[in-house]
Amino acid sequence: MQTLSEIEFEEVSGRDGQLGLITLTRPQALNALNQTMIQTMYQQLNDWEGANHIKAVVIRAAEGRAFCAGGDVRSVYERKLKHDSNLANFFRDEYTLNRCIHDYQKPYIALIDGITMGGGAGISVHGSHRVASDRLIFAMPETAIGFYPDVGTTYILARLPHKIGYYLGLTGARISLSDCIATGLIDHYVKSEQFPELIYALADTSFDVNEHETITNIIKTFSVPAENSTLLKQREIIENCFSEKTIEKIIKALEDTSDHKWKEVASSLRTKSPTSLKVTLRALQEAENLDFDEAIQMEFRLSNQFLQGHDFFEGIRAVLIDKDQTPHWKPATLKEVTTASIKKYFEPIEMEL
Repeated sequence: MQTLSEIEFEEVSGRDGQLGLITLTRPQALNALNQTMIQTMYQQLNDWEGANHIKAVVIRAAEGRAFCAGGDVRSVYERKLKHDSNLANFFRDEYTLNRCIHDYQKPYIALIDGITMGGGAGISVHGSHRVASDRLIFAMPETAIGFYPDVGTTYILARLPHKIGYYLGLTGARISLSDCIATGLIDHYVKSEQFPELIYALADTSFDVNEHETITNIIKTFSVPAENSTLLKQREIIENCFSEKTIEKIIKALEDTSDHKWKEVASSLRTKSPTSLKVTLRALQEAENLDFDEAIQMEFRLSNQFLQGHDFFEGIRAVLIDKDQTPHWKPATLKEVTTASIKKYFEPIEMEL
């Protein structure tokens, strides 16, 4: 077993092959991914992909509040203060890992328990099998820190039914296990106390014939039905409002509803970075017609532009550093964010992903 202070890799003996088991062990930071964790995980996944004795990979987190609360953007902020000129490498490494997981040639089973946001989605929802406990809290809250939903999730969110992905990506709303099951973000509900036994069952089964179907059938023996989704009950109003083509029209549609809840969503959107909202909406619209590789390449261009701007670092300061929750966005209003300025975010860059 290879152990770092923040991530562990071990090989679990099994029938006709072993499982590669990744455990996130940074609970004090809600398992937020720093660059060392990202690089080490990528290298280990490559090693296991080429190893004949490894039949599948499982990722989980040590017991705590979170599976993974995201990428460690606080460290990006601190490096910015030191005038580090290589900030984009954090995102290059992270997106390369996300692409590796999406394209992985062996089954990749994510066992998700607790808070899963941002970068946590990037190392779980792209896997072949997504399993979660009822403690799952899922969100992509990036617009609150002057950023946008990245780690390959523009591709995922753009494909959720009823424009729910647009709602999640723009508002940063937190949703439950039942909502994730209903929208297809998660495949199976398994109680967290069953995770160790599920790992043992996977190890103790031969994957000779159809490995993906075999794994699915094993997971099904542990899975239990999820409760009805409350989010899906709101699908009509979500689809009506978030089908609008501009942020201004989305907010207007929300304000025009008779439900106070959705008026509050509109008010919440007005507190987000105007630039982030406009970039996010266009990114999701673009991603509808992109394959995964094209989408994550688009995201790397966007991230490079955000690193050159004001709002991302101001958002981190307000939410994570000073915690005053009063970011000062530049530009401060949607009206000031021009079409030309947003177009620049999507232009090719010198060093593509």
